[in-house]
Amino acid sequence: MIAYTNDLLILTKGKTQEEVENYGNIEINMVTTWARDNKMVFDEQNSKLMIITRRRPKTKRDYQIYLNNKQLRQESTIKYLGIIIDRRFNFNARIDYTTGKCISLIRALSKSDKVKWGLRHDVLRIIYSGAILPILSYGAPVWKEILQRNSNATKINRIQRLVNIKIAKAYRTTSHEALCLLTGIQPILIELENLTQLYHIPRRNELDGLYDAPKDFREWPHPAEYLY
Repeated sequence: MIAYTNDLLILTKGKTQEEVENYGNIEINMVTTWARDNKMVFDEQNSKLMIITRRRPKTKRDYQIYLNNKQLRQESTIKYLGIIIDRRFNFNARIDYTTGKCISLIRALSKSDKVKWGLRHDVLRIIYSGAILPILSYGAPVWKEILQRNSNATKINRIQRLVNIKIAKAYRTTSHEALCLLTGIQPILIELENLTQLYHIPRRNELDGLYDAPKDFREWPHPAEYLY
């Protein structure tokens, strides 16, 4: 179980569908019992179920896992902490969602260009670094490996290319590499690689010295050990 302020994730595994259903119902029963004892209720309407597997199911029926005596709705994708996770755990849905969101933002930007006769290149750079790049790079250490597939890398490059064309006021036939040189913006694939490496390098903490992030929760210092 992974719990946050208003979010709870339960992970179970099994070799068969019946085993997964059994473990899932046992864990949810424990959670609902705890909630009832603490005068809380989990909403089954906002709760979702997703099966992560790369095997083809032998049966077509949905998994029968219940919350408050109501069967949970089974989904093929789930948005968890801002990242789209699909049932095959390949993050293709994450790429499609992110690029679609950025394209909508760029289209809105194009409408503004028509009204104001085009935004200055420095303003467009600020919009890219402050709005578009954070959307593209969010959670990169988790899903960056899927960019090894050319189809996913092309989708990400396309977003940066659309922005670079507007910044450089260049023709649409200009290559992606040339646009990065003209605008002085680092290619997005290199940028994501740098952010991932920065996340995994050792970080220094005043209390614990040097450690590799992320640090396992079992190694977290007890709150009583902090000196205030």
